[in-house]
Amino acid sequence: MNTARENLAKKYNYNNTNLCYMEQIHSNIVQVVQENKTLYKCDGLVTNQKNRPLMVMVADCIPILFYDKIKDVIAVAHAGRVGTFENISKNTIECMCKTFDCEVKDIAVTLGPSIQKCCYEVSQKMAKYTENTFGKEFVKNRNIDLQGINKKQLEKMGISETNITISSICTQCSNKPYFSYRKDNSCGRFAGIIMLRG
Repeated sequence: MNTARENLAKKYNYNNTNLCYMEQIHSNIVQVVQENKTLYKCDGLVTNQKNRPLMVMVADCIPILFYDKIKDVIAVAHAGRVGTFENISKNTIECMCKTFDCEVKDIAVTLGPSIQKCCYEVSQKMAKYTENTFGKEFVKNRNIDLQGINKKQLEKMGISETNITISSICTQCSNKPYFSYRKDNSCGRFAGIIMLRG
């Protein structure tokens, strides 16, 4: 039994046995939730099932939550550098639209607390790659802006800026109670959870 997950279930009033989560592999793979299956090897999950909470776990990477209030469809994505560069957000939205006939204009997206451009320093080579691939506005010296890149990708998919919420909390330097792998590589993970109640 995972005590932390049981406590989360009690706090947010859902059945922990219905929780769907991922063996996150830093990919752009998105899967649709199936009946009676809870663990998925991927970095994005999509469902329209009621009372099936979806969880993404992070410690500096971006937890992304998606909600289509018209079709009642939800999704989560784990956007680290690899997932961001390989457009996990786009794949998640495409899965929502293809599987459940969602319309992009109806999808609201929230990017949770994560390492921000103030602290996300990478190698010179990676910084140059980011600038060449996504634009110089996402690079300052050797720091890169994953939130900005994801926002650009979402907008390119057709998500309205008014439907995008981005947390300004940096997991590394904010001193808020969030785990940061960069600060402590033996740390735990915090969770982003979304569920359709029914």
